[in-house]
Formats: sequence, structure tokens, C-alpha cells
Amino acid sequence: MLRIRGQIGDWPVDLTVEMDAEDWDQLASRLTPEAVAKAPAATPTRAGGGNDALWETAQQLLREAGQMEGPRLLAELEALAGGMAAGKRLLVRLRHSDQVHVDAGEDAPVYIWRG
Repeated sequence: MLRIRGQIGDWPVDLTVEMDAEDWDQLASRLTPEAVAKAPAATPTRAGGGNDALWETAQQLLREAGQMEGPRLLAELEALAGGMAAGKRLLVRLRHSDQVHVDAGEDAPVYIWRG
């Protein structure tokens, strides 16, 4: 499920779009790191049983970027997962992954893909 909340002018918007696994796979296959960087809110979200596909997409995001500072990566993951708690869970999972190295950056940790 994809939930879009915000405003158009003075009008509040709360829109829910349901997509099946094929829809998400097709959307994820068209994502590029440039598109994610330009429009993180347009990144797909996953619900329910899509955790494996969401995990794969989170790994792909970091793999294609090569490295990313923690706050930016967290923002991308929150947009990807559709919420702060789910984004934080993905960030922790990446931190503990054998394919990711975390360096202490000057201002924030830097997540580096080494897979």
C-alpha cells in the first residue's frame, strides 16, 4: 500500500493506493539512484508480506549509491518503507548486514556498500 499525505493548496490530501507485488516489482525496476535523490517521496512503499522485496530494494538503493550519509539514507528508507519506524528498521538491518560497512563520518555515520 502506498499512502500519500499532504496538501494541495489549502486542501488536505490523504490518498491510499493498493498495489500488488507485480506492480511494485515493475516500479522498482524503473527506479534509478538519480530519481530517488530527486524525488524521495515518490519512492515505492511496501505493506504486509512485501518485506523481502522491500529489503532487496533498500539494499539496491545503497548498492547503487555506493555510500550514503546516515541521515540521507534514513530519509530515503523512510520514504521507501512508508514511515519512520519502518525506515529505521531498514537502517538497523543495513547497519548489521555483512554487505554494509559503517564509518564514522565527520557529522554523521557513512553507510558504505561493500557487497
